[in-house]
Amino acid sequence: MSLSPTPSRPLSPTTDDAGKLVLRLALGVLILLHGIFKIQYGAGFIVGMLEKAGLPGVLSYLVYVGEVLAPLLVIAGIATRAGAAIIFVNMLVAFGLVHMADLFSMTKQGGWALELQGMYLFGALAVMLLGAGRYSLGGANGRFN
Repeated sequence: MSLSPTPSRPLSPTTDDAGKLVLRLALGVLILLHGIFKIQYGAGFIVGMLEKAGLPGVLSYLVYVGEVLAPLLVIAGIATRAGAAIIFVNMLVAFGLVHMADLFSMTKQGGWALELQGMYLFGALAVMLLGAGRYSLGGANGRFN
């Protein structure tokens, strides 16, 4: 019987939960900063993008859910999977409204033009799949945590 770590058995539950905490904090804080900016300066840019796409500008208020409320849930570890799902959908909408022209573009340095947005999108997906872990206000065993 081997005692070495495997994908199904990490080094310890502590490191597994610590990794989930780091991922939650990184995703939540970085998205929240975008939300704070929109609280301070408004979401006029979002209104314009929605109306250009033929959608009602009032939907721009949903950006506050995706960039303020959802990151706070993810950071705190309360309804973490739901918060991450909201961030994931928010990023899909951002891709569709703002970033489609760059979807297959590369930078001069050889990276994907949307690597930051991609990291937010797939980071949210990872949090959705992994959950909060035990270092969360909601605890590790909550249904949506």
